[in-house]
Amino acid sequence: MRHLIDFGDLSREEWDQLYARADQIMNAPEDYLDVCHGKVCATLFYEPSTRTNFSFQTAMLRLGGSVFGFSDPKSSSVSKGESLKDTIKMVSGYADVIVMRTPWEGAAKAASLYSDVPVINAGDGGHMHPTQTTADLTTITRLRGSVDGLSVGLCGDLKNGRTVHSLIKALAKFQDIRFYLIAPRDLAIPDYLRQFMREHNMPFVEVSGLESVIPQLDVLYMTRIQQERFVDPLEYERNKGIYILNRSKLAHARENLLIMHPLPRVDEIAVDVDDDPRAVYFQQARFGMFARMALLSDLANQPRLNPAPVEIGSGPRCHNPRCITQTEHYLPALVKDNGGVPCCAFCDTPPVMG
Repeated sequence: MRHLIDFGDLSREEWDQLYARADQIMNAPEDYLDVCHGKVCATLFYEPSTRTNFSFQTAMLRLGGSVFGFSDPKSSSVSKGESLKDTIKMVSGYADVIVMRTPWEGAAKAASLYSDVPVINAGDGGHMHPTQTTADLTTITRLRGSVDGLSVGLCGDLKNGRTVHSLIKALAKFQDIRFYLIAPRDLAIPDYLRQFMREHNMPFVEVSGLESVIPQLDVLYMTRIQQERFVDPLEYERNKGIYILNRSKLAHARENLLIMHPLPRVDEIAVDVDDDPRAVYFQQARFGMFARMALLSDLANQPRLNPAPVEIGSGPRCHNPRCITQTEHYLPALVKDNGGVPCCAFCDTPPVMG
């Protein structure tokens, strides 16, 4: 593994190795105090973050490394019009690993084309969030012992929920996973992920109600309705507050249910759920730090490599208005196959070009 852009790019063996290292760190953190001694992590956060940013910073510090970066692009040369390519070329000259979050879908993939050091995708718009998935899988494995054979409920904004998209791709690596996709029609899962689940023989049911499916679930993964992803404010108003999990709705849930949430929450999980032993979302955040320690211990210690030359883009752009190719016009028009459908290799949007 050179970069972590999309969890789907990892093999099951690579994930098992990553979890084994995270498990070792959780059991004996003192053995990892100097694993990244002398290494530097750059955190480039183009949009707000609490858990992911702090988690990566803490993870690197606990490994004996150091951190620099920005949490507001207005404090960087981005505000002067610097391209993503130039930012990455400059930062990769200083750091040993780059962690980045942006509102542009496919930005981490674009960065990986130009970086001399590994790039970690800490969230690219409504597309993917693979390191949250490492936190999710670490939580499930640590608390249940296995990920295989689970019935998983994904609830909320499944259209723009990058954590949900990454988790679906990750769970394809496990056996006998069943999904209950709980969302209003406006926020249903993207078509390319439906096709992905069909290809990987992952049964799924799409429903609009939460209470009716709770008794069937081993994991309930709640997500917030993300106001920042809506172009139309009226669409957000129609959907906000549509799902609220409270203690009374858990009356018929399984005793060993795991209630998870990538956080932050707004109103989708009532505070009366926090003390329920099935609520593990704060543990999930802590497990995420250990998972990121495992990831950094590998990637920050990889050698520097000069990236191969990249063709300067001159063809038509991706249709997705949130795709990184819309603003960084030098990017090549890369295509990948998603279930027989040609898609933009940066943001997974079909059809490929416009």
